[in-house]
Amino acid sequence: MRRDEARARIAALRAEIARHRRLYYEKDAPEISDAQYDRLERELAALERAHPDLAAPDSPTATVGGAAAGAFRPVPHPAPLLSLDNTFDEQELREWHARLVRVLGRESLEFVCELKLDGLSVALTYRSGAFVQGATRGDGRVGEDVTANLRTVRDIPRVLRGAPPLLVVRGEVYLAVKAFAELNARREEEGLSVFANPRNAAAGSLRQLDPEVTAGRPLACFCYQLLASEGYAASDQGRVLDDLAAWGFATDPRRVRCAGIEEVLDYCRAWTARRHELPYDADGVVVKLASTALQEQAGSTAKSPRWAVAFKFPAEQARTTVEAIEIQVGRTGALTPVARLAPVKVGGVTVTSASLHNEEELRRKDIREGDSVLVERAGGVIPHVVGVDLSGRPAAARPFRFPERCPACGGPVHRPEGEAILRCANRSCKAQIKEGLRHFASRDALDVAGLGRVLVDQLVEKNLVSSLPDLYGLDGETLAALERMGAKSAQNLLAQLDASRAKPWEKVLYALGVRQVGSETAKALARKFSSARALARADAEALQSVEGVGPKVAQEVAAFFAVPENQALVEALAAAGLQMEGAAAPSGGALDGLSAVLTGTLATLTRAEAQARLEALGARVAGSVSKKTAFVVAGEAAGSKLDKARELGVTVLDEAALLRLFAGDLSVLGR
Repeated sequence: MRRDEARARIAALRAEIARHRRLYYEKDAPEISDAQYDRLERELAALERAHPDLAAPDSPTATVGGAAAGAFRPVPHPAPLLSLDNTFDEQELREWHARLVRVLGRESLEFVCELKLDGLSVALTYRSGAFVQGATRGDGRVGEDVTANLRTVRDIPRVLRGAPPLLVVRGEVYLAVKAFAELNARREEEGLSVFANPRNAAAGSLRQLDPEVTAGRPLACFCYQLLASEGYAASDQGRVLDDLAAWGFATDPRRVRCAGIEEVLDYCRAWTARRHELPYDADGVVVKLASTALQEQAGSTAKSPRWAVAFKFPAEQARTTVEAIEIQVGRTGALTPVARLAPVKVGGVTVTSASLHNEEELRRKDIREGDSVLVERAGGVIPHVVGVDLSGRPAAARPFRFPERCPACGGPVHRPEGEAILRCANRSCKAQIKEGLRHFASRDALDVAGLGRVLVDQLVEKNLVSSLPDLYGLDGETLAALERMGAKSAQNLLAQLDASRAKPWEKVLYALGVRQVGSETAKALARKFSSARALARADAEALQSVEGVGPKVAQEVAAFFAVPENQALVEALAAAGLQMEGAAAPSGGALDGLSAVLTGTLATLTRAEAQARLEALGARVAGSVSKKTAFVVAGEAAGSKLDKARELGVTVLDEAALLRLFAGDLSVLGR
């Protein structure tokens, strides 16, 4: 591959991986399997090895995924919560072992092997034996304070027995397979949306703003690593696990000590074959050097310890037949092809359908009705069609033809200029109305949990709701008469709808479902334009002055508010009591209206602390550098963002200049 081609592919892979990290770690809504994600990271790593001058410190291959969410207080970790490098077969595991032997200069090594739970990583802090704080991993350095929720997890002790005066322990919060099935069954009965897999159910439960919701979900936790302590030192990983158990923590009882790589491989083989016997989801085996002294000698990269590695179980796949290809209509009218499959067991679950995503993807894989296909469900996420067995294709199989009219309403379909997706042009299409209602009620929008898929279908099909404002005209008697509702469920839904009236303007803006406007863009727009009326009046120049808003987003926002029906929709929602106004962006601050970017590590401040202080001065802290960026703060190991700033001629501040800025010295910005 030529260097210019490699540069373009690396940039595309980094953007795609960053997007999937946000979906997985921050939104608890992955779109691809673990195996697909791993393939993206492996391709990126291979390209960076082939072109080392194109590697960067902030590349996904060198950083931990995730970030602290704004809904929770940020918590700096006392030691980085690193992620693990992955191996995918025995040969790769042997190669990792050989590198470790070379680094340490010794052949005889002992390991501790533990099963790799597919859950949510947390850090638990104890002082004088009492649990005082719990946080999610976040970006590995700063997590989210979820102490109140973690107090509801029965495996996390409130008080320890005989523990050191200070202890920070890493664990994995998970939901057992049986508990996951029961939780989803209850949600289906209540008309709520179900969770995609146990990992997402655990993550979603732990990020609830109401600890009582978390308490109602049977979360569990295994602890496996000591992050910090006072008055305690262990020479061995096995001893650490034994002591954790003695102090009161739950640890994995299936862990073993292995003398050499052959015993490690035996353990990996055994659990690859027996993984479905486990009461929880495990996606591999974690192999760790037993000796803590040798761990320190081996060291770590910015992303991963060299003394530990994950052996990933092979992706679970099965062959089945495409019985039909159907079209689903989404919230924005997008027509998405879906393969209806002959039922097949994949990863212990019966799979009957898989999204084919879009026409381009369907054509690329050339999937046809009657085809024999390979389906993968690695990591327990949405099934994915890996490919077609052309040798078994029926002679009568023909390429799928996309409809000329919407299959849901019969309205005309069109392909907007510059897009690959067909869309239904009928704004009254019931399929679009249903998906719009689901988006409106989603967690990042107005979080109306009781408005599940089954209930939305009933409300629309019975013509009780034909637009968003209709939700606020529903009454208890009408709702209670619906199938699988009842008086209590009806009152709960009405209470949730009433609570949604207090959601801030930025949430309402996102809930409106304007194309190209995600939750972060909605937040930025709401910060700039303090009301729906102000946003509707904004011209293209004003819209594009907002960080992250380019010509396409500005065009979609302007187009939305230019439609009379949408204007009436906004007015009706305002009349129903929703917040169409919010607090204006901070004004009068020394950095009012300026956009800043943080990159690298600061010695005296955490990233969260620096961001909070910049925002208090009126600045907006963005995640990427652009021509609109006023200045970049570059700490130690600053990467591609620093390069981009220099390329664009953006002012760069080191940590000393930042502290001067906080002290009121604007001369560092040339003022």
